[in-house]
Amino acid sequence: MKPFAYVRAGSVEEATAAYADRPGARYLGGGTNLVDLMKLGVEAPAALIDVTRLPLDTVEEQADGSLRIGALVRNSDLAAHPAVRDRYPALSQAVLAGASGQLRNAATTGGNLLQRTRCPYFQDLSKPCNKREPGSGCGARDGVHRDHAVLGHSPHCIATHPSDLAVALAAFDARVELYGPEGARSLPAADFHRLPGDRPERDTEIRPGELVTGVLLPAAAAGLPSAYRKARDRASYAFALASVAAVLRVSDGVVSHAGIAFGALAHRPWRARRAERALLGAAPTAAAFEHAVGLELAAARPLRDNAYKVPLARRLAVGVLTGLAESGPASTRRTS
Repeated sequence: MKPFAYVRAGSVEEATAAYADRPGARYLGGGTNLVDLMKLGVEAPAALIDVTRLPLDTVEEQADGSLRIGALVRNSDLAAHPAVRDRYPALSQAVLAGASGQLRNAATTGGNLLQRTRCPYFQDLSKPCNKREPGSGCGARDGVHRDHAVLGHSPHCIATHPSDLAVALAAFDARVELYGPEGARSLPAADFHRLPGDRPERDTEIRPGELVTGVLLPAAAAGLPSAYRKARDRASYAFALASVAAVLRVSDGVVSHAGIAFGALAHRPWRARRAERALLGAAPTAAAFEHAVGLELAAARPLRDNAYKVPLARRLAVGVLTGLAESGPASTRRTS
């Protein structure tokens, strides 16, 4: 038994103050990842700050047309919310592709963003892992790495981020809202997670003690055709081998806006900026999509056993973009 303190916070300010008073604390929401890691011995928090009673569990339409999602909104409620399904369909599709119904009923928006890699070397205390124990090495690099990164990895870590929701948020230009000792701030969702570099133990740009309070979806992306598609080893309850979220606007016969993000290819959701730039002003054809996605994936550095991810991601992205170009108005049809 590894003892830990437990504090139930009544406000955001109380939560961050309790965290500051207890070195080694962790915030507890749905607990679907943190509790598992505690059981494995990967996480051993000195204290759990329970934030489940905070007023962060609503989806609110803002006056400017944007949509604010509280950090404690359950994944099942997020996927089913009419404003999400109608205006940001790729987000609903990504959440539904992410886990079983039981897990979606417990997991929260903030917790989904903060979940840690499912790399088996990270979860196994007998194996070297720089993310779990900096300086110990990366066992996956010369070991089993079929599911690992092909973009943005470093000699220190080749893990991928497991969230489906985060991929869709990156494509939509969402912002992640935070509150901590220095007050409130927000970050673009595409920049919220980090590439490993020489500090793979740091998953995100969160500062010590900061709490995720919500996510803001911009009005500019509302109602645009969007979709999320995921390839996996089995039809359900599996993490992605590759995934893509895309948002597309075609005006006067050419692409006037494209938001593209890949999942399961990197340490964070990979925003495909090269592909987006290549598509602006281009005709929305399969050839144009193939060219643009190829430019993006030219940066891939596959390892011994995961080179298949590059053509897989290319086919997913070209298929999704072609479908969006042909569909016109946004649809809530599930494509995962």
